[in-house]
Amino acid sequence: ENSISQNTSRSLWPIPFSSVIKVTMPKNPKRRSQPMAATSARPYQKPVAGPSNASNNLISANTTLGQHFLKNPAVISAIIQKSGVKGTDVVLEIGPGTGNMTLPLLQQSKQVVALEYDSRMVREVLKRVEGTPVSSKLKVIQGDAIKTAWPFFDLMVANLPYQISSQVVFKLLSHRPMFRCAVLMFQEEFALRLTARPGEALYCRLSVNTQLLAKVDQLLKVGKQNFRPPPKVESRVVRIEPKNPPPPVNFEEWDGMIRILFNRKNKTLRAVLTTKSVLKMLEENRKTVVALNGDVDMELRPAQEIIEEILQNEPWKDARASKLDLDAFLQLMSEFNEAGIHFS
Repeated sequence: ENSISQNTSRSLWPIPFSSVIKVTMPKNPKRRSQPMAATSARPYQKPVAGPSNASNNLISANTTLGQHFLKNPAVISAIIQKSGVKGTDVVLEIGPGTGNMTLPLLQQSKQVVALEYDSRMVREVLKRVEGTPVSSKLKVIQGDAIKTAWPFFDLMVANLPYQISSQVVFKLLSHRPMFRCAVLMFQEEFALRLTARPGEALYCRLSVNTQLLAKVDQLLKVGKQNFRPPPKVESRVVRIEPKNPPPPVNFEEWDGMIRILFNRKNKTLRAVLTTKSVLKMLEENRKTVVALNGDVDMELRPAQEIIEEILQNEPWKDARASKLDLDAFLQLMSEFNEAGIHFS
């Protein structure tokens, strides 16, 4: 089973993991388990009558960790089918839960690397595959999905805890080496933000940054009743396919500009960029760039003067971030950089 959360807050899971720990299991289930880490071997021996049946597995979800188990086999099959998993693929699954999606992924891929925070779920997914022909194809890593270094993978398939959605997307888009695609479950509103267009209410920094670096498609809408326990929100599955090669853009510079402009996306560009705090930051950036280039004696025009000069021209006069598309933002950043205005 896979884990989902009910909101998109940026908070991480509450217990820090400083490292990935070896997964070991006690012979007596009443005894406390030992610390855990990445493993592809069966960590413990236990009499097994046959493969575990998910319908009989009533392990409780920890909703504090964003766990809402995906229980509908038809939805799971649709997600895997739309992921286009190949027999040569290494698949990274974040939040495998008790393994409802892990098992069919193992049957269709070369290897599944399951990254799970909850030690109870680590035990459950290992029990699900123990004694099966696919057990050797599973590698389990216990750790925080944001803090843990991701291994190489061709494909990511995951039913994510919703509170880490933004962090996973940004980490995913900067991941190297390049992967083929990711098929992920998100809260519906978050999923729609990924594909929002200029002028739409959900158009935001996330929309612009994601669309700069990847092609995003909406695949499935998934109702609350498909989870145990049901979340308070509807869900959607999206496919994220990174642009390869990535656009030749300094992403720190780009995101610095986008972050400022979408802080008040419905205000004019001039109103946003001429506040005292923004002007102070831009002045400091200019001095740093000049110093790095060795032009310490160069006379600097005030940043506000340069900004006003650029923004008085079309198409920037009266323009607002909420209405600009990717090409417009790229052109704007180019004009600012050529005039010596930098955002990082």
